[in-house]
Amino acid sequence: MKLGPLWVKLQLACGDALALGPGKAELLAAIGTHGSISAAARAMGMSYRRAWMLVDEMNRCFDPPVVETLRGGGQERGARITETGAAVIAAYRALEAQAATLADHSAYHQLRDLLRTEPLPPPE
Repeated sequence: MKLGPLWVKLQLACGDALALGPGKAELLAAIGTHGSISAAARAMGMSYRRAWMLVDEMNRCFDPPVVETLRGGGQERGARITETGAAVIAAYRALEAQAATLADHSAYHQLRDLLRTEPLPPPE
């Protein structure tokens, strides 16, 4: 999220892996909305392979997993977010809302006042 010149990017690490960040949270929500990884990927303009790799990494980082795939015929195809996935999205969105209040803090104003609007050109 961008708060003027301050960008706040919340990321959760799981060992060396990125368990959750803004893009994965958006993908998780899109899976909930569209009911499949492929439809969520299309809606976000990413490849199915990339989306599947991100889902796989999230599932390996959370216990229990955040997305379950549905196999079989009829209406039991696609994917859905689990209860854990819904809780992860809700908690992440709550942290984003809390982070948005950083613009109200004096430290933010101090940094903003000391920041140039554009960087100086590199030395020749």
